[in-house]
Amino acid sequence: MSTTIAEDFTEQSEPPASSSVVAWIALLVGLSLVVGGLAAVFWSGVVDLPAYTIQPDESAVIGERGLTQVVSADVWYVITGALVGTGLGILTWKWFRPLGWPSALLAAGSGLLAGLVCWKLGEVMGPGPFAERLAKAVRGDTVSMSLELRAWSALAVWGFAAVTPVLLASSLGPDDEDPGPRRRTKRVEVPEASPTVDELGVVTTEEG
Repeated sequence: MSTTIAEDFTEQSEPPASSSVVAWIALLVGLSLVVGGLAAVFWSGVVDLPAYTIQPDESAVIGERGLTQVVSADVWYVITGALVGTGLGILTWKWFRPLGWPSALLAAGSGLLAGLVCWKLGEVMGPGPFAERLAKAVRGDTVSMSLELRAWSALAVWGFAAVTPVLLASSLGPDDEDPGPRRRTKRVEVPEASPTVDELGVVTTEEG
């Protein structure tokens, strides 16, 4: 049985079953957790933490270069979130495109979840609490600062970066909504006229 292109496209664009959606959402959550963990490894490794030097009088001093590196953890966190969030957003759009506007919520949620995992796991991977290490330091030791996120608003970058591809794709891409089945036009065959010759020899045509 043959179908039109519009009917085929409508069948492919139907939202998946609820059980299938739950399974794919669970897969997206698991992927966000894994990606967030990998991002934490990257974040903890790429940040150059500033350090204090213990002086002979047991005072802690940090140089000018160290002061400029205080915000490096936040900067790298934002950069990581922009890259990871964009990737999760593109993947979410490919998986949940038939759902429509809920795909934007799923994208934002996956980005925020990955950012939260990266934040908390990255701090655990860091050198540890700064106050405890500073209290145990002796003269001449160098104590690096803790890896921590100072601007909590940086977490929003992960969600915004994830939802951006979905919004752009839905607004700039083709409209997937099918207004209805196309009307099939029935082809009517018109019989050809057959020529006839009357008594006077005049040729006329008559429709069959």
